[in-house]
Amino acid sequence: MDRRCLDPFLQEAGVVILDGALATELERRGANLDDPLWSARILLEAPELIRQVHYDYFCAGADVAITASYQATFEGFARRGLSREQAEELLLLSVRLAQEARDLFWADPANRQGRIRPLVAASIGPYGAYLADGSEYRGDYGLSVEALMDFHRPRMAVLAASGADLLACETIPCQAEGEALVRLLAEFPQAVAWLSFSCCDDLHVCHGEPFARCVRLASRSEQVIAVGLNCTPPRHVEALLRHAVGVTDRPLVAYPNSGETWDAEHHCWVAGSGETDFRTPALRWYAAGARLIGGCCRTTPADIQAMAQVLRHRSQV
Repeated sequence: MDRRCLDPFLQEAGVVILDGALATELERRGANLDDPLWSARILLEAPELIRQVHYDYFCAGADVAITASYQATFEGFARRGLSREQAEELLLLSVRLAQEARDLFWADPANRQGRIRPLVAASIGPYGAYLADGSEYRGDYGLSVEALMDFHRPRMAVLAASGADLLACETIPCQAEGEALVRLLAEFPQAVAWLSFSCCDDLHVCHGEPFARCVRLASRSEQVIAVGLNCTPPRHVEALLRHAVGVTDRPLVAYPNSGETWDAEHHCWVAGSGETDFRTPALRWYAAGARLIGGCCRTTPADIQAMAQVLRHRSQV
């Protein structure tokens, strides 16, 4: 992994376009994710669908594909009766699928026009994703920093050596887990990562600690090459970024969810309750300091295409 892997994008375009939702996009295409493994289930059942989604995001303008390893853990696979060796192979498969999609995209000379060869970021989701109970949006684990390091260590070891360009430590809801990941990175000195927190309002990560404090903590590590937020309602993004600008010299990351409301009674998303056009919001996030910009849950390749178009042609907007 190269600590300068983001530099060519930032130097040429001033921005890195991230991809959008993987799990909810798989669902939109007919995949059944009603499973504690969530998107990792598709690694077992339909890996070619994951590859296609990655490819479609590259075609939409994404500079980075985030792998289907967010909810892929040794513990989660063990509950399904898979051996440690099988679980490791599935983690590596998540990276290979993104690499194959990237290589297929890049093999077409037409796709290289005005583009830099895209990157693959291996996703490391929070402890709460393994629990599959929504606690990645609460962070109330009751675990020590050391216990969280022990949980993340085996997966980070595999993904750090997977051939991915960097790690995406994402949807981190609390300061303790952020500290655990920062400390753990030091055990894998060849690895670089971005670290992004899930936030609940204009000031705080989901567990309640100040976002700016978490950003400052993450920035202590030279291996953290970008820091910010993801899977956060879009309405909070600008304020959170402005709190982060003064406490870090790293590029800021912002890939919020769609902001839609979940109707628990009818088990569906409320149509029209979130962002329907990400062009103007993406420009506002850039103006507020974000340099890695994309989407999380419920965003689509069309949303990433809209962001890519306006962000790469900012002076014309």
